[in-house]
Amino acid sequence: MTDSAFPEAPFSAPTTIELAATPLAVVRYEGISLDGLPAAFDEGFPALGNLVGAGALDPTGPALALYRGEPEGIFDLEVGFPVSTILDGPLPAGDVSVVGSQLPAGPALATTHVGTYDGLGAAWADLTARAPALPTGVWVEVYVTDPSVAPEELRTDLILPLGD
Repeated sequence: MTDSAFPEAPFSAPTTIELAATPLAVVRYEGISLDGLPAAFDEGFPALGNLVGAGALDPTGPALALYRGEPEGIFDLEVGFPVSTILDGPLPAGDVSVVGSQLPAGPALATTHVGTYDGLGAAWADLTARAPALPTGVWVEVYVTDPSVAPEELRTDLILPLGD
């Protein structure tokens, strides 16, 4: 078992990890569906990038998306970055606010998907089928590579927090 949600090397197979309650700086969206993801990503990540560029945020790891609820239905979404300490309060970033959050602590199953984002659904289905315990309703995608790389080289780590 590894204790890192942000390893340097890809997960070679589904791996049990222990998540730490890592502080996050995120833009939060409530009650959206898969159709709303492009707009949320296109709004949230540039706002976060502006704060990073201005020195107001100092990410300690790669960009991520944290889904709460049913990803095929309606869910809450947080897009952001891990940071060293949780934010004291909201940071304005254009038309959105960046707020503090955290990864849920506890056991999780993780894997790596390399390829286009279109393949994430199948990768999630495979990971959930291998889960040794019930998922908690939280789904984490860690976008390890910059989205400007060739689509077939995109690395996304998938993390599925598990219940008892």
